[in-house]
Amino acid sequence: MTPTPPSFPRGRRAALSLTALAAAILVALPGTAQAEPDDDEVDIDELTRRAEELEETYDGELLQFTEIKQRVEKAEEDLEEIEERLESSRVGVSTIASTQYKSGGAFDPAFEVIFSSDPEEMFADAATLAYLGESQAEQIAELIATRDEAAEVAEELQSEKDEAAELIEELEAERENVAERIKEYEEQQVPDPPETPGNGTIPESAKGWGWSGATPRMAAIRDEIVMRFGAPYPVGCLRSSADDHGTGQACDFMMSANGALPSAENKALGMQISQYAIDNADRLGVKYIIWEQQIWHSANRQWKWMEDRGSYTQNHYDHVHISSY
Repeated sequence: MTPTPPSFPRGRRAALSLTALAAAILVALPGTAQAEPDDDEVDIDELTRRAEELEETYDGELLQFTEIKQRVEKAEEDLEEIEERLESSRVGVSTIASTQYKSGGAFDPAFEVIFSSDPEEMFADAATLAYLGESQAEQIAELIATRDEAAEVAEELQSEKDEAAELIEELEAERENVAERIKEYEEQQVPDPPETPGNGTIPESAKGWGWSGATPRMAAIRDEIVMRFGAPYPVGCLRSSADDHGTGQACDFMMSANGALPSAENKALGMQISQYAIDNADRLGVKYIIWEQQIWHSANRQWKWMEDRGSYTQNHYDHVHISSY
């Protein structure tokens, strides 16, 4: 026997205006939440202005903030596109409701199911689906799915904005300390030697592009790491670029060749080098480290995920990037 969908009291059914019906269709959907702007919503433009004020102290390197800002902008674009689809879906479902209402005030069973306690379950119930026309079922399902998607992206966007605000606050709080460290590093020129020096030497095979162009501090960091851990592939330093490589303040410790993923052994080596640089950041004057699509900055001492740049090399899966002050 085919089950009968739940019905509405006649008085309630007759009292619904078209506008109220369209709103009720959205409000009744479970598991969803509309993305409404918050009074204390983070202003990414204001954070960008504050980040620009920090550039001099942080030597122009606010890569962590830049990465978060790019994710914020992408989420905003995605949300705008989803909102357009959501509006289109609303119009489609409202049209169905309007047609039913104007045809005599009686609603299609589809809408009675929509107003039931758990409407999403109907899409897994073949018997209930039998009450819906194919077009109506698709449009209602699309409305539910698009609204869920909008809520998810809006939550993700707010999370990214909160992370950006937290990062800027951390950098502002550390600004004076970082400026003092930079002054000390500039006077010192090279880091103090390690308490337990490495016993290795620097083989010619470790000397990659721009080796001789590294600054004294970066050269000392590079040599200490190579003598302690070795270098499975050439280490590159100075090159023509807008980042720290362009000033000789960065070196890439390659863990594989030709853009391939490193072996398990070299991946472990990359992790060891990254951790060594973190553990000795203050002594060495390490500014930031990039490894496996994450960036660690000495100002806030946290790993942050970076945007996918499209390749193992650009995402730093095949080499550890270390920048110095």
